[in-house]
Amino acid sequence: MRALISVSDKTGIVDLARSLHALGVQLLSTGGTAKLLAEEGLPVTEVAEVTGFPEMLDGRVKTLHPKVHGGLLARRDLPAHMAALKEHGIATIDILVVNLYPFEATVAKPGCTLADAIENIDIGGPAMVRSAAKNWRDVAVLTDASQYAGVVEELKAGGLTLKTRFALSVAAFNRISNYDAAISDYLSAIEFDETAEVPRRSAYPAQANGRFVKLQDLRYGENPHQTAAFYRDLYPAPGSLVTAKQLQGKELSYNNIADADAAWECVKSFEQPACVIVKHANPCGVAVGSGPLQAYQKAFQTDPTSAFGGIIALNRPLDGAAAEAISKQFVEVLMAPGYSPEALAVFKAKANVRVLQIELPPGGPTAWDQGLNLSDVKRVGSGLLIQSADNHVLQREDLKVVTTLQPTPQQIDDLMFAWKVAKFVKSNAIVFCKDGMTMGVGAGQMSRLDSARIASIKAGHAKLSLQGTAVASDAFFPFRDGLDVVVDAGASCVIQPGGSMRDQEVIDAANERGVVMVFSGVRHFRH
Repeated sequence: MRALISVSDKTGIVDLARSLHALGVQLLSTGGTAKLLAEEGLPVTEVAEVTGFPEMLDGRVKTLHPKVHGGLLARRDLPAHMAALKEHGIATIDILVVNLYPFEATVAKPGCTLADAIENIDIGGPAMVRSAAKNWRDVAVLTDASQYAGVVEELKAGGLTLKTRFALSVAAFNRISNYDAAISDYLSAIEFDETAEVPRRSAYPAQANGRFVKLQDLRYGENPHQTAAFYRDLYPAPGSLVTAKQLQGKELSYNNIADADAAWECVKSFEQPACVIVKHANPCGVAVGSGPLQAYQKAFQTDPTSAFGGIIALNRPLDGAAAEAISKQFVEVLMAPGYSPEALAVFKAKANVRVLQIELPPGGPTAWDQGLNLSDVKRVGSGLLIQSADNHVLQREDLKVVTTLQPTPQQIDDLMFAWKVAKFVKSNAIVFCKDGMTMGVGAGQMSRLDSARIASIKAGHAKLSLQGTAVASDAFFPFRDGLDVVVDAGASCVIQPGGSMRDQEVIDAANERGVVMVFSGVRHFRH
């Protein structure tokens, strides 16, 4: 057997080469890899000796040769192929170990020049990988260090199975696909200027190449007549739902995952211990407290009816007391960064509850750039809408008080809390809050007035008083009637983006009604 090894990332390569040599595999290699193996005392033949042609053009050409690709592509079961190899003095290559020039890492560096990017586009590596992967029945192709140990163990046990060879081939084609997509994304985003050493890049390339890895097939989609599967980004953000570990419970459904994502994205935005309960993609209860138990109790109090069968997320490890309280309601999915043994014991008796453990992003909610999607994508008929994600975090100094009456420190706290929740509520969104707790949530209505009325109706059903509450509106009030509805319900302060042609009319109405109004300057539509 012969193995050709040509790697940019040399992690684990010496150990792999030693293992192959011990199994009687002849080693071929290129350039720096050959030098490294020789320095480690391994017998290695340089590819240039096999091809009879030196590496040239600063290494741009070294493996693009029939003695390489013939050895990779020849089918061992076809006499004509084997005769052709013999006629031209070409030996078979049975194992190919290749990883590619670090194009993705290069273009991710600040100040990457176009010249650096171009030089890190691998040509020979992908060509060899494609050849070996095409001929997978006869050639094993390794494209990642994580594959080395498993392959060595199988070889020691008697040889690679066809199942393993096929899996390696699929992984190889996937790697080439992702590599080519990264090159396409980069090059088609460049706004070419021959005078610019570091090219200007558009956030939206001329061709968008999605790269996702399937996590699991789902029983069905939003409805039983639809099929579905769950995918993650090729490089998922830390602290995102796709990194979750399911500790127990039934398989997640399409709707479970959609709602769980809404709950997790909301709860991880809070610094204090927080609980978010989501139903049909909208928060129906959000609260902060001294710990998980108090946060849950306050969140549940907002809308106990909607919380039935909801998705619950906490941003602190769940303890036994909080678990006992949560177990008294019907919950579909429970999420937290960790669980005490007592908490897990509580839910062990409820085998159907889906319990997920998700690590919070490094740095927590104050590290705004951690664990966040960079873009949002929505499928439309035969197309995509792509936008930058709504990652704006409102700061207190951003608030603009537009009324005569000034807010108290407590009102500022309530307004900031209400605004943070409103960001995760479907438009049109009206959210009443007080003392770190949602008191009424109106979501997804065509009329902002209806959202306000629904929020107050829900508060009434939950026997919650809206007197002295803070209200957040995800977009401006186009007329004073929306303000009048929330003030009639009991609001004492309001936060809204501002920007309406009738802002002054609404400000005058707030002064007339004796309430505080602040402008955020930012809209949070969520469709």
